[in-house]
Amino acid sequence: MTAAVRVRSDSEIRSVTDAEVPDWIRALNTGFLRAPMASEAEVADRRSQLIPDRTLGAFDAGRCVATFRSFRQELTAVGGAAVPADAITNVSVTSTHRRRGLLSRMMAKDLAAAKDRGDVVATLIAAEYPIYGRYGFGPATHATEWMIDVPRAGLDRRYAGPDDGGRVDLVDGEDVRKLGPELHERLRRRQPGAVDRTDRWWQVSTGVVRRDGSPWTEPFYAVHRGPDGTVEGLAAYTCDDTWSDAKQPLNTVTVKNLIAVTPAAERALWLHLCSIDWVTKVRSGYRAPDDLLPHLLPDPRAATPLTHADWLWVRILDVVRALEARTYEGSGTLVLEVVDPAGPAGGRRRLEATPEGASCTPTTESADLTLDVAQLAALWLGDESAVRLAALGRVQEERAGAARSADALLRTSRRPWCPDMF
Repeated sequence: MTAAVRVRSDSEIRSVTDAEVPDWIRALNTGFLRAPMASEAEVADRRSQLIPDRTLGAFDAGRCVATFRSFRQELTAVGGAAVPADAITNVSVTSTHRRRGLLSRMMAKDLAAAKDRGDVVATLIAAEYPIYGRYGFGPATHATEWMIDVPRAGLDRRYAGPDDGGRVDLVDGEDVRKLGPELHERLRRRQPGAVDRTDRWWQVSTGVVRRDGSPWTEPFYAVHRGPDGTVEGLAAYTCDDTWSDAKQPLNTVTVKNLIAVTPAAERALWLHLCSIDWVTKVRSGYRAPDDLLPHLLPDPRAATPLTHADWLWVRILDVVRALEARTYEGSGTLVLEVVDPAGPAGGRRRLEATPEGASCTPTTESADLTLDVAQLAALWLGDESAVRLAALGRVQEERAGAARSADALLRTSRRPWCPDMF
């Protein structure tokens, strides 16, 4: 068998100019198997959002053959602190130019700039699993999607709203743009793994901004208000129009977004969705793996998992600031040997943590655990287990019992969740 040959690339990696935006979009659309040519609306929208030094392309003979973009983001660490993040998106390499190091060069350029800016981490949503581990990213949150069989759920279809003095109201997009941002801020201050939403996010999600010029279908919006009138939850959803041959309704609600800051609001919104006339199925959208949803139903088996997969990937750029930014439920000391051949996170550090705060400093003490920076990212938000990673051979115990000690410090009582795609 002949070994694969890595082709040398003479392609130029550089920022994209305003005139090159249509060509850059064509390369991006090609990589994601969309119609290559961009509409005028898409070009205009991209131009309005262009950050020149954070929008990269690889050019071969003047043609764009790879794309890469990043933007400023805030990511919520365990305990609620917001850390500055380099959010990476729109990554593609045209199939004719694979294995030429184009992504590696764009990634190295962007991560170096992020480190210089003082970003603590980089983030992305990985379209394919095998790509990003070699750049130091690890899966830090996971997502699960359920399909609820409403007739099987055992709910009273005469549900008329919360019985605790709260209420669910239908609202319009204009109301969502007024009420949603403050509600989401309340959520992300308490939800590890959540990211900030800009004004533009709310404009796109309510149809004010249409990025590709495609027709807009207005979703339904439901708001939950507590007994004192405070907005505690918001759901956006669509519904199809499906009937059986026997003239029986078989409609499916698809949740586009559902956020809540209290269990009562979460319960009320799900029960609202499951009590809509003609609806026989509810598709939940991507939720945290330990979401309350299945157990809000009298019969949890009525919620069938459709998808369970990695979601937000994190790349630690500053180990000290990352470990000091989060909180810890217990007290302990852990010496970590972090391996990061291609980046800034390598080295040995001593973490001293208490519920009151933490310090992380370089040390020459013997390491308790040796791990790749990607595995540290998987542990940082509290979702992964060091014991599990050790069993998989991805973390090496230098001291017996160190992985269990790491779990006692790093794991969280609820799993992190990122409600957003970017």
